[in-house]
Amino acid sequence: MKKGSIFGIIVIAIAIAVIISTYSKSSTYGSFTDAKQTGTPLDVVGHLNKKKELTYDPTKDANYFSFFMTDKQGKECKVVFIGSKPQDFERSEQIVLTGQMAGNEFHASKILMKCPSKYTQDKIEVTEYKAKQAAI
Repeated sequence: MKKGSIFGIIVIAIAIAVIISTYSKSSTYGSFTDAKQTGTPLDVVGHLNKKKELTYDPTKDANYFSFFMTDKQGKECKVVFIGSKPQDFERSEQIVLTGQMAGNEFHASKILMKCPSKYTQDKIEVTEYKAKQAAI
């Protein structure tokens, strides 16, 4: 084999190894049950249980927030987040948590929320803008 061919094969092998390692390190979605079994960081998608209490008292501890969430499989779990409560948290339609289980609690390192009101408002503004442009 020529040196150029060998070099090309090595470059391709390294590229494949980089791609595989990137995908293996990426987070995966699961449930509270999966998080308890694996013990590794995991993304859990679910909904806030509005019937149970949210615990956030900024005068006592501004970096402690806890609530109860139900995952896609219907399992409910207490979630602890070391940080402040996100704005409009109660209005969220869906929540994605990144974290891992610690005993019977899920300790979240990141909270992402999907709030339908934000998207609805944007659509209304665009519609109003188009209506004004058509009138001109």
